[in-house]
Amino acid sequence: MEEKVYKTMGGAGALNIVVGVVSIVAGLACGVLLIIGGAKLLSQKRNILF
Repeated sequence: MEEKVYKTMGGAGALNIVVGVVSIVAGLACGVLLIIGGAKLLSQKRNILF
């Protein structure tokens, strides 16, 4: 019985690490895309007419 609990806890811990790494990578990718989009908007600011 105890071995089953330890295996379950190990699997849950590994899954948490994987989800954490994926979240970090996705956050960095979104941040880079937002910075690139903002830079493009700032560089074309003079072409916007109101």
